[in-house]
Amino acid sequence: MPRLILYTKPDCSLCDAAAAALARVRERTAFDLDVVDISRDPELRAAYGERIPVVLVDGELAFQYEVDEQALEHRLSATGAVS
Repeated sequence: MPRLILYTKPDCSLCDAAAAALARVRERTAFDLDVVDISRDPELRAAYGERIPVVLVDGELAFQYEVDEQALEHRLSATGAVS
């Protein structure tokens, strides 16, 4: 099953929108999701700073700032994820 990581931080409207998009896609396609708050980790803050939200799919950068639901579903179907 694909593993997604959403890098986020508090009070981030783009992060909230990305989380909502992932939730909608997850209703149709199975994947594991880890949500990581970068504000709690100095290394992640240095790495991502204001470039969030960031979504990784199986360790590869997939989206930054916005999640394209159609593109994500296409990418997940290519990995063999089932609905």
